[in-house]
Amino acid sequence: MSYKSQSLHSVWRQFTLSAAFPYVSLLIWTVPLLLFTSGQNSLIAHDEGLYAWRARLIIDTGDWIAGWGINHHKTPGPYWLIASFYELFGVNEFSVRFPSLIFGILCLLLVYEIGKVILNKNLAWLATAILSVEFLWLQYCRIGNPDIPMIFCVLLAIYSLIKSELNLKHRYLFGFIAGLTLGLGFLIRSFVIVLPTIALLPYLILENRRHRHLTNPWLYVGIIVGFLPTLVWSWLNWQLDKNNSFAPLVAFVLQSSSEERDGNGVIFYFWNIALKAFPWPFFGLLGLFLVCRRPLPRYNLILVGFPLILFTELTIFSTRLSHYALCLYPFIALLAAVGLDWLGNIFEQGYTKSKPLWKKSNIPLIISYTSGLLGILFLLAAIIALIWGGVYRNYAVICLVVGLSWFIVPTVWISRHKLGIKSITSSYWIAGWLIPCWLALALIGSFGLLSDYNPAYRTFVQKPAIASILKNYPVHFVKVQDKKSVLIFFYTPIHGQEVDTIAQLPPSSYAWVNKNNVPEITKPHRVIGELQQYQLVQLLQ
Repeated sequence: MSYKSQSLHSVWRQFTLSAAFPYVSLLIWTVPLLLFTSGQNSLIAHDEGLYAWRARLIIDTGDWIAGWGINHHKTPGPYWLIASFYELFGVNEFSVRFPSLIFGILCLLLVYEIGKVILNKNLAWLATAILSVEFLWLQYCRIGNPDIPMIFCVLLAIYSLIKSELNLKHRYLFGFIAGLTLGLGFLIRSFVIVLPTIALLPYLILENRRHRHLTNPWLYVGIIVGFLPTLVWSWLNWQLDKNNSFAPLVAFVLQSSSEERDGNGVIFYFWNIALKAFPWPFFGLLGLFLVCRRPLPRYNLILVGFPLILFTELTIFSTRLSHYALCLYPFIALLAAVGLDWLGNIFEQGYTKSKPLWKKSNIPLIISYTSGLLGILFLLAAIIALIWGGVYRNYAVICLVVGLSWFIVPTVWISRHKLGIKSITSSYWIAGWLIPCWLALALIGSFGLLSDYNPAYRTFVQKPAIASILKNYPVHFVKVQDKKSVLIFFYTPIHGQEVDTIAQLPPSSYAWVNKNNVPEITKPHRVIGELQQYQLVQLLQ
C-alpha cells in the first residue's frame, strides 16, 4: 500500500516536492519554536537541575569517571554530553540545553527520512511538522535531558535498518550503524533503551526471511562497539574503588518496575499522551485504524507494531512518567499525518446533507466545527484571565491568539462548502490544524514558559550584592538536601563544604541554610538574602 496524497497540491506541494527544500522549510517551521524565549532562562528544579549539576561536577573535579559520586544509578552519557558543551560554551543554561536542541532537530530530519520511505514525501513532511508542534516533544527539545538523544539513537537505528533493506550494497555499513546507535543508547539512557529495542523485535524476527538483519554480523559488531564506552567506564569505576557500576543500574530498574509513582495507574498514558500531544493523538488513532485496515506491505511492524508494543511495555511498567512515552511521539506524528491526509481527501470531495450526520463524508464538517468550539473555549479562558488580572494577563494573550486561530479550520470549511470558493483546498484546511498549535507554542516560548522555569533563583543570584558574594567567596551548604537544592548548587559558582550544623563553619564564612532543617542558628550571623526556604547568611566574628 502506498499512501499517495492527492489533496496536498498547490501551496502544500511547494514545500515538499523539491529534493532540497523540505529540509529548509522544516527548519524554518521548527527552529523558531526552539528559540522563542523571553530572554531569560532558569533550569527545572529536579531532573534538569540534576543533570546540569552533575555535569558541572565533572568540570569542577576534572573527574569524568565518577565526579558525580559512586554507586550511581545512571550511565554517564548525559553528563559527558552536557560537560562537553560546558567546555565549549561555559557553565550556563544554554550549554545544558543545547544538546537536546541539536538532537531534537536531527530527530525531525530522521522522521522525515523514515516517513519518506514508509509513506511518501508529502506525508513525511506533514508528520515532521506535526511532531515539532507536539507540546511535550517541543518542551523536552528545549530542556537538558537524555530522552531526546536516546530517541535520536532509536530513530537512527530504525532508519539504518530501513536503508539496509533498500541498499544491499551497503547493508553491512547500515547494520553496523544500527547496532552502534542502540549500544550508545545504553550509555545515554541505561536500561530504558531496552524498551524500544524489544519493540523492534517483531520486525527483526518475523520479517527476517525478507530483510536478513539478524544474519548481518555487522549489526552485532555495532552493538558491541556501542557498548564499549559503558564497559570501559564500568571497568575504570571498578579500578577506582572496586565499585560495581552495574549493580546500582539494575537495582534502580527493579525498584522502578515495582513502584507506582504519583498515583499514575495503568490508564496514565491514555490521557497523558492525549493531553500533552493534543490534538494529534486523535488523528493518530484514525491513522492507526487506516493502516491496520490496509497494512503496509513491508513496514507495518515499524509504523504500527513498534508503537503498540512500546505503549504496552510502558503501561505494564509500574513507574509511569510523561517523558517515558516520548519515544512514541514520532510515531504518533506519522500516524496522524496519515489520518489528517485521509480527512483532507474527504474534505475535497464535499459533504452529504442527508442523514446520518456521522457518514464518512461529513467527518471533516464535524471536526471543523469542533475546532470552532475549541476556539470559543479559549476565548472564554482569555476573558477569565483578563478579569482575574495579575500574572494571568500573559495567559489571556496566549488564549486570545490561540482561540482566534482555532477558527481557521471552520472558516476554511465554510469558505469552500458554503461560499463555494473552490480555490480553498484541503491544504488550507490541514494548515488550519497546524497553525493554532504553532502559535500556541510560539507564544508560550516567547513568554518564557518553556525556558524560565524557576525565575526566583535566577533573579536572586543576579542581584548585585548577591552576585558579588557568590562570584568572589566560597559558599558552604548547611542541610541543603531537598529536590530544589540542585538549583542552589548549580547557581553557586564557588563551593565550600557541605555540613550538618552551622557550628562546623569558620567565622566570616558564607553559607546557604535550609530554614526548614535548621530553624535556629546559634552563632552570630547576618542574613544577606532569602530565597524561598533558603537563607544566604554570613557568620560574624
